[in-house]
Amino acid sequence: MSLTPDQQAEIDEARSTPRPTLRAVSPGIEAHLHSAYPVLDHGLIRVIDYMGDDAAIVQAARVSYGRGTRAVSNDEGLIRYLMRHWHSTPFEMCEIKFHVKLPVFVARQWIRHRTANVNEYSARYSILDREFYIPAPEQLAAQSTVNNQGRGALLEGDEAQRVLDILKDDATRAYDHYEAMLSQTQADGSPQQGLARELARMNLPANIYTQWYWKTDLHNLFHFLRLRADAHAQYEIRVYAETMCQIVRDWVPLAYAAFEDYRLGGAVLSAKGVAVLRRRLAGEAVTQESSGMSKGEWREFEGVWG
Repeated sequence: MSLTPDQQAEIDEARSTPRPTLRAVSPGIEAHLHSAYPVLDHGLIRVIDYMGDDAAIVQAARVSYGRGTRAVSNDEGLIRYLMRHWHSTPFEMCEIKFHVKLPVFVARQWIRHRTANVNEYSARYSILDREFYIPAPEQLAAQSTVNNQGRGALLEGDEAQRVLDILKDDATRAYDHYEAMLSQTQADGSPQQGLARELARMNLPANIYTQWYWKTDLHNLFHFLRLRADAHAQYEIRVYAETMCQIVRDWVPLAYAAFEDYRLGGAVLSAKGVAVLRRRLAGEAVTQESSGMSKGEWREFEGVWG
């Protein structure tokens, strides 16, 4: 993990000059502000700013739902009620802004969550650093035979080393050519114009690192984490989500506990799934053929319910 000198200077300045505020403050996330947490081999994630806390969720709910919420005896119970019944607006009252450094192929997967404000490092104006994601050997796996989106058995021995060598060699060669195209001096020292940055960047591989500021509200952040912190998510984005989970747990502990219970640790049943469970509880032996489910649905159902 590496921060630029300007980024480190910004962090040092922010930490050296704390300011009093009248806004709601979450002590848990205050400890995370401006701290850079390493992810993958050169990546990082850090909190730039935030708004709101558990109390902001409760406050918004009681304003919008009025007297109907007064039967809820405490804030934790209300937050759990909101999470349980899929109310979203109160959670949107909290926002957070992250600085993320990540491989381009992870960024392209991440950006499919279109409910955030994003500003990415521009390779039209600046030159990207010579930093590439090279997987650890334990992350090199073959294509899964049952899941078109997933990984199967680990590559081993000579095959694993051959893949690592290809990744390293291709990344190095592509960046060497990137620098050569940008350069205003040829290898023999004679001058050349150099290719525009916005064109030279197209030769770079998808494992080069980019950076962005990513701002979202808590409701949409929970949706992101539910998908990307899941055990079935791709490892390279899951490790970012897992780091964010640790931060969010400290920021809004009551909301995160409800999210962990009802979303991360919970399961959603289809109407067919409910019917199968009822039949099983009644003592009936239900098979995939008699369930009305497809083979894929049945495999997922058995993965949760046995």
